Amino acid sequence: MDSTFQKIKLMVLTASIFSLSPYLAAETLKKCSSAPLMVSSKNVGTMTYHAENCQKSWDSQSVQLDFAYQTDIPEWAFKRAASYFLKKNVPEFSQTSALDRITQLYKPVKKGDFYRLTYQQASKKLNLSLNQSSLGSIVDERANQYFKIWFGEAPFNAKLKQQLLN
Repeated sequence: MDSTFQKIKLMVLTASIFSLSPYLAAETLKKCSSAPLMVSSKNVGTMTYHAENCQKSWDSQSVQLDFAYQTDIPEWAFKRAASYFLKKNVPEFSQTSALDRITQLYKPVKKGDFYRLTYQQASKKLNLSLNQSSLGSIVDERANQYFKIWFGEAPFNAKLKQQLLN
């Protein structure tokens, strides 16, 4: 009986560790910069960039973007914008690519909601969470290319890119 209890205890502990692993990995990242998230001329929230090394290029390390919203935004707006900027910045992007699986995870947000997009370089894993609850992830060699929405040659907002990366 004691060994069964110990096995259950060990399984619960292991599951707890794995469920927290995206957040534990995020703790090793440093806050590099924050900037207002502007859509047209409206400030819809704040975006924060985290990286292992703020001086190093975003595409060669683990990175994270946090989006804190101060207005409601419908799901379709996220999906449409993400698809548009992925097509502009990632030549091989299509609706059947792994990157589109992340785009399809977006949900509508209300004032006060918080999206987090985390890329772990070692595992090539990209995770999307809303209000600290994981919506899903992909593991793919090119998963970090999703950040080209904000950091690519034709970004969502050139001023935002400059504010976050400089």
